[in-house]
Amino acid sequence: MDIRDRLNLLGQAAQFDDRHSGLFAGAQEPAAAAPDLLPCVSRVQAPGGRSVPVLKVLQTNVCQNNCYYCAFRAGRDIRRSHLAPDELARAFDLMQRAGIVQGIFLSSGIAGTANTMDEMLATAELIRLRYEFRGYMHLKLLPATEPAQVARAIDLADRVSTNLEAPTAERLSALAPKKQMDQLLAPLRTAAELIREDRQAHGPAAQSIGRARLGISTQFVVGPAGESDRELLGTVQTLYHEVRLARAYYSAFTPIRDTPLADAPATDPRREFRLYQADWLLRYYNFAVEELPFDGDGQLSQQVDPKQAWAQAHPERFPIEVNRAPLDDLLRIPGIGPISARAILQARRQARLSSLGDLRRLGARADQAAPYVLLSGHRPPFQMALNLDV
Repeated sequence: MDIRDRLNLLGQAAQFDDRHSGLFAGAQEPAAAAPDLLPCVSRVQAPGGRSVPVLKVLQTNVCQNNCYYCAFRAGRDIRRSHLAPDELARAFDLMQRAGIVQGIFLSSGIAGTANTMDEMLATAELIRLRYEFRGYMHLKLLPATEPAQVARAIDLADRVSTNLEAPTAERLSALAPKKQMDQLLAPLRTAAELIREDRQAHGPAAQSIGRARLGISTQFVVGPAGESDRELLGTVQTLYHEVRLARAYYSAFTPIRDTPLADAPATDPRREFRLYQADWLLRYYNFAVEELPFDGDGQLSQQVDPKQAWAQAHPERFPIEVNRAPLDDLLRIPGIGPISARAILQARRQARLSSLGDLRRLGARADQAAPYVLLSGHRPPFQMALNLDV
């Protein structure tokens, strides 16, 4: 195969390796290539919120692991390929100079962790040093990546990640019998400590030299291991606190032929949607996992979004007077998010808010908020939504 064929093959393989659909994540980091892009090019949201086309590719799709869900698991009869560091770096440079891509997301199958990780780092070094690329770079940290390799990845990349795939060691064994949870967590913890030390060392200068952009992410396969939403979100909450995770991704399981889970049922994509909504409550709304509205099996409702379900379960907290409520209380109101809550705080310094129109002009979903608010002491008129799922 020529270099273009290998790029496209390993780019398509990267979609299986990192299944960030983005469909239910507020259009965050979609993995599938857009129709007008090459198979090896995807649009991602880089730090700062910009959506940019990136070369999303594996160094190799040869893999020693036999993960039950994976399209390029060891022993599966597929076309295998590999890109040497100089080949991949040169191809990226040509694509970047042609304006096809503005960044790179580099992952790999595992053909010896140390050797494969060294190849990925060599590729990144060529891109940064030989071709002097200063744009977005995301490097995947392979299981059991050595601390020195993690340190070099931090030096080179804007984002590093390791796919945990499951929330606990027991759940992981049902998906990937050769992987060990401590080997997956170790690179993340090393990266977190190095980033913390880096920011302390640079202090206020971190922003000016670009070091403040460093971030860590991870991903979970949702469904086939039998984990609950409570387990997933509990693990993620711990990671947000312990390793300052930038964000987590949730991938609704889709079976792949010729794998041990080929006959397992696909996960309802609504579950992925609700997990992202709950994740945002943890990240931006000051919720804790213990407050989320799980059922007796630890699952979120697929019919009602988790913030709405929480509000319905806590009628004692409402209605809230929007002209006096602190930020944390405003964030608990369905239909009011972080941006509109801060806009409300600013606007009410100038004049009292007295109508749903006032909330609407400030960016709130006023009709959704109406049952839960007071405006200058009065309940606004509202019509209860029909529950079409009953």
